Amino acid sequence: MISPVLILFSGFLYHVAIAGRTCPKPDAVPFATVLPIKSFYEPGEQITYTCQPGYISRGGGMRRFTCPLTGVWPINTLKCLPRVCPFAGILENGAVRYTTFEYPNMISFVCNTGFYLNGTSSAKCTAEGRWSPALPVCAPVTCPPPPIPKFAITSVYKPSVGNNSLYQDTAVFACLPRYAMFGNDTISCTEHGNWTQLPECREVKCPFPSRPDNGFVNYPAKQVLYYKDKATYGCHDTFTLDGPEEVECTKLGNWSAQPSCKASCKLSVKKATVLFQGERVKLQERFKNGMLHGEKVSFFCKNKEKKCSYTEDAQCIDGTFEIPKCFKEHSTFAFWKTDASDVKPCESDS
Repeated sequence: MISPVLILFSGFLYHVAIAGRTCPKPDAVPFATVLPIKSFYEPGEQITYTCQPGYISRGGGMRRFTCPLTGVWPINTLKCLPRVCPFAGILENGAVRYTTFEYPNMISFVCNTGFYLNGTSSAKCTAEGRWSPALPVCAPVTCPPPPIPKFAITSVYKPSVGNNSLYQDTAVFACLPRYAMFGNDTISCTEHGNWTQLPECREVKCPFPSRPDNGFVNYPAKQVLYYKDKATYGCHDTFTLDGPEEVECTKLGNWSAQPSCKASCKLSVKKATVLFQGERVKLQERFKNGMLHGEKVSFFCKNKEKKCSYTEDAQCIDGTFEIPKCFKEHSTFAFWKTDASDVKPCESDS
């Protein structure tokens, strides 16, 4: 039988041992705050874990703990996870740049070309789980009605939004008569909300065209000739116009061409078969009145060694016509001689 004195003494020792046990400073939980925070706690004292702003508890972990007589804190399963803001990964006519939508991350916004940010360029996920500032929108860039250059009219222009234009819309201008355009006749609405560089309309005058030798020129009967005015040229008999029949006053203040009259050629050959525009013709018949400037024929010549024929070109150049040296004109009485045009063609070297 145990002595009552022994039992009382043992109980005293137990209480002394227990009374000396305290709980240590509690373990830290990421993104959580512990209150009260002390270096040690007496048995029976309570602590409370609270998730910091922007973080919430998930999984049913404990938040309040009491220091037990053993001096060992219970296992803490509390996890504080960041709040998640609403999905913001799509921006119409733009793009969202982000890594995550969790607190306290930032996201940024950019708009496609032709659109601008109406609102903030970045937003932060707040502790309440909302975006701040509010998300922006990408609004279309517009240009005001285009200015009209001096001495010009708008030939093509159609606004897209009321009186305004959208990015890449165009306007086309034309200059009034007598005025020439310098620069692009078409302007565009840019991504910055303004128009590309306007063209300039300048008055352009041309000198009176000079009359060509052996020819004439006609132009409007007025004191001054302006841009786009025209003049026509012609030549006297036996002369050919070298250049266009009609010329125009250009934006540089000169004429688009300076035609001249070239003389015809008198032919010294009395009898020859030649090629003219791909056909065999008798020179003396086809050009009995002479050959016009620029006309070209091909004479037949003999290759005596190979006993074959080949051709060489001759052209009338302003009254001068040189007959190829290889061509031999036979007398009408030399009927026994074969004309070069009747000799088989030489085979071309390949």
